[in-house]
Order: sequence, then C-alpha cells, then structure tokens
Amino acid sequence: MKAYILVNSEPGMIWKVAEAALKIEGVREAYAVTGQFDDIIQVEFERMEDLGKIIERVQGIKGVLRTQTLITIPPPLRE
Repeated sequence: MKAYILVNSEPGMIWKVAEAALKIEGVREAYAVTGQFDDIIQVEFERMEDLGKIIERVQGIKGVLRTQTLITIPPPLRE
C-alpha cells in the first residue's frame, strides 16, 4: 500500500526534515514543497500497523510540527 505524509516544519528545517525522512524504513521519496505544507513524504507499507510506525518516526524528526497522512485508494478491479 502507499501513502503520502504531509508535514508542517519549523522555519529553516524543511530540507533537514526531508533528508531525515529518507532514512526511515518504508519511505520511498521525500521533498520540500511550497504551499500549505513544507514537506511531502511518500511511503510504502504492507499493513496499517506499519504505516502507524512510519508516521510515529516521521513525527519524531526534529523540526516536525504536525503531519497529515493521505492513504492512496487502489483502482477497482474491472472485468
């Protein structure tokens, strides 16, 4: 399964948060972005429990203020 974690970071920490996130198991990509959020982190996981652990680790990164997680919905199978 796949999800995106949107992060609000402390000023001046956006690149450090993205770099630290890349060290977490399950994180595939991490970018500093413009707009309402400061970083976006793409993760892949097998179980929801795994996603919970990844989120906890992201929230533990120095400079992370808050997160919002978007879980992707796979397309329906068509006959």
